[in-house]
Amino acid sequence: MLDRRELLKVSAAAPSLLAAGAAGAAAPDIATGAAKGPAKGAAKLGRPCVISTWDFGVAANQAAWAVLAKGGRALDAVEAGARVPEADLRNHSVGRAGYPDRDGHVTLDASIMDEHGGCGAVAGLEHIAHPISVARRVMENTPHVLLVGDGALQFAIEQGFPREALLTPESRKAWRAWLKTARYKPVANSEMKTYGLGTGLGVPGGKANHDTIGMLALDRAGT
Repeated sequence: MLDRRELLKVSAAAPSLLAAGAAGAAAPDIATGAAKGPAKGAAKLGRPCVISTWDFGVAANQAAWAVLAKGGRALDAVEAGARVPEADLRNHSVGRAGYPDRDGHVTLDASIMDEHGGCGAVAGLEHIAHPISVARRVMENTPHVLLVGDGALQFAIEQGFPREALLTPESRKAWRAWLKTARYKPVANSEMKTYGLGTGLGVPGGKANHDTIGMLALDRAGT
């Protein structure tokens, strides 16, 4: 089985999302959220693979694997995978169901990198449900790496992304409850406490002590 350490030896790291590549075929390990294999006759690193962080990364991996299994590009796979938690209404840290800031605004971030080292990112983006797709457009359609706030929103709308109200009823309820005391006590790595049962904060570098979803992928074409 190709573990994370082996994968990282043959790919470059990115802050959030990365696409890289190798050849062959593998089957997804749904229990761990990683891909395993290889298929009969495949070289040790010669097969598609996808891994991601957090419990909700398992569903993201399934979406990414659907692309890789058909011979698709790693870049398309990580975009498809990231869109899953972005749309997950149980997830209060990554996407449209994310809890708002103190003024009730839901702002989202995303970054993506291709196999050539090209990068695109957005930060503080409001009203757009899939910031990962906007980040890819930044990478492919502009000379920039990062667009922020109103500029990111303007660009997204110009690119045809629909403007939406992202504050869900559940998130609005939680925000209004917070407003009663307006007590701001940020907790590092809150994802595991707000998604499913969670496992606590853990230790530095451990399973429950890192950022929001990150995804790494290898595809058949070596891209």
